[in-house]
Amino acid sequence: ARAGQMANVLIARGVKPGDRVAAQTEKSVPALVLYLATVRAGAVYLPLNTAYTLNELDYFIGDAEPSLVVCDPSKAEGIAAIAAKVNAKVETLGADGKGSLTDAAATADTAFATVTRANDDLAAILYTSGTTGRSKGAMLTHENLASNSYSLVDYWRFTDKDVLIHALPIYHTHGLFVASNVTLFARASMIFLPKLDPELIIKLMARATVLMGVPTFYTRLLQSPALTKESTSHMRLFISG
Repeated sequence: ARAGQMANVLIARGVKPGDRVAAQTEKSVPALVLYLATVRAGAVYLPLNTAYTLNELDYFIGDAEPSLVVCDPSKAEGIAAIAAKVNAKVETLGADGKGSLTDAAATADTAFATVTRANDDLAAILYTSGTTGRSKGAMLTHENLASNSYSLVDYWRFTDKDVLIHALPIYHTHGLFVASNVTLFARASMIFLPKLDPELIIKLMARATVLMGVPTFYTRLLQSPALTKESTSHMRLFISG
């Protein structure tokens, strides 16, 4: 329902199938809903690292030419000047889930006819890290994302009984296209944390079956005396990437 509301707002803002929707937003449930709304509207989702400066955003937005940029309210003025160069509109979405986008979505219709897309149509663009040169936009199709998700659901034996502790950022492939997509495709559940909090994660393990993280996650967890064999014995999977 929330994705339907937000998809209706995207369409009302002029987003058409194939358009790019760029998002530099802090992790929140509405930020995840924005991703789902974008692909339901037939558009292409472009997540941007929240640490990117205006100079860096100038390159990414200029290169991708989105029709809409969603950002934190505190950054709207600076990003609006960049977005204007490619005639993109700007909407806001803060870490608290509030902003012009969610304000508009709150009164929008929940019904939305998902735009039909072909397997090889673009669903998302992720920019490379740029360690060996200028960052390049890696184009991901609907089939890329779906086949990857179905394969991991099968390989990891995810079911609707699983509960994932999600503490990863959602502007890169692990947090968004692996952790979130796999959970959604399996109809499982997520405990959606805004950031890494080792002590909280250990407490939440009693309610969870799966944790996804990067190596530094596990290094931090291992430093806590609260992490014991008893606290982790029921956990089914620890996944690193």
